[in-house]
Amino acid sequence: MILENDRNEVVDKTRLGQRDVFGEEDDHEIQYKTLSWQFVAFLMIAEIVSNGMLSLPNAMAAVSIVPSLVLTIFLGTLALFTAKLLIDFKLNHPEVHNMGDAGYIMFGPVGREILSLGTIIFAIFACGSELLSGQLALSTLSHSGLCAVILLLIFSAATFLGSIASWLGFASTLCIVLCGVLGIVGAGINPTAGRIIAATVSSSFYDAFLAITGPVFIRFFTLISEMRRPQDAMKAAWTLQVFATIYYAVFSAVVYVYLGNAVQSPALLSLSPVWSKIIFAMGLANFLISGALYAHTAAKLVFVRVFRRSRHLYSHTLPGWSTWILLCFATTAIAFILASAVPIFSDLVGITASVFASWYTYGIAGFFWLYDTYYLCGGKHALRRRWIGTILVVLIILAGAFICVAGTYVSVKLIVEAYDSGTVGRPFACS
Repeated sequence: MILENDRNEVVDKTRLGQRDVFGEEDDHEIQYKTLSWQFVAFLMIAEIVSNGMLSLPNAMAAVSIVPSLVLTIFLGTLALFTAKLLIDFKLNHPEVHNMGDAGYIMFGPVGREILSLGTIIFAIFACGSELLSGQLALSTLSHSGLCAVILLLIFSAATFLGSIASWLGFASTLCIVLCGVLGIVGAGINPTAGRIIAATVSSSFYDAFLAITGPVFIRFFTLISEMRRPQDAMKAAWTLQVFATIYYAVFSAVVYVYLGNAVQSPALLSLSPVWSKIIFAMGLANFLISGALYAHTAAKLVFVRVFRRSRHLYSHTLPGWSTWILLCFATTAIAFILASAVPIFSDLVGITASVFASWYTYGIAGFFWLYDTYYLCGGKHALRRRWIGTILVVLIILAGAFICVAGTYVSVKLIVEAYDSGTVGRPFACS
């Protein structure tokens, strides 16, 4: 939380609760609160669904159909509930713009810095993951006609431009839907001969945890802050979660049934060359926009932090625009360098998702509920009176902690196995 009197480190929480992060915008040159709940839903779908779609069929091959579908539905339901907790906290504290602001309210300056840094780190790594997806798509479409690093650089430049410009959430959502439909059609037309399909199999904890996938709400606060009616945010959450859960379940199950346990990750590589190229071409727009959204997220957090309550946030000024372009460039450039220079980058993305993103989506929402119930509803008496809710959110906090620890363990084990098997590549390699 950043205000003019922030240096005093003593803030009247009641007074701040009445302060919307962007305030009244009628006389501002730049207005932020322009998004409808439908557009917010499109943006979240564009950002969240693509990577899960590419990896879920392979995860289903590891644990079989039934456990994978149960996990998908369970985590989807849990994520919808925690989204409700995030939205309620935002509505109770209009001054919250990002996880760092929420961390300041609950844990003070240290909480603000930790949660802000976590958001930036994950956004950069997620942007890098989308850059690699775009590079893979370009390599597939060009028959690896250019060095992979050159293709990655080209896609990074386009992502940088996208992070500055307007968000094309609807176009990205349409592309990812078409990718899924075409993927199902391509798998159905060219099924794998002699494929093995299992309803249930005996899996180790390590294999089973790889199937855990869910939406990541690292920038839900930011989107709600820019809605015309923040009260409609739950409609966007319902749209996202119902769509994502059904989409994940149908796509992963159908592709797995047609391709069997040999399905690769990303799943599009298991299709015939023609269908793979068609779908990668369609998915390019989604990879581009999703990467731009992640870069935009990291840049926006820093930009608002630097210029909050200043005229540079609301007016077309040279310092404002220069800083904004520099932040978008820096975010994309860091993502490009990490994606091309770190051979185990994909596994590091898994670690950041476990340490930050899954915790943000699940566990920390429980703290939001506990904080507001204690400070806004009557202290310890309110927690005892609402004992069912208290127990439930404590379990959610424990679940978030478990996903954090277990996900980190699995990601580290993948890195160790890659080095042991000699499959780790070289920095800035062309293939």
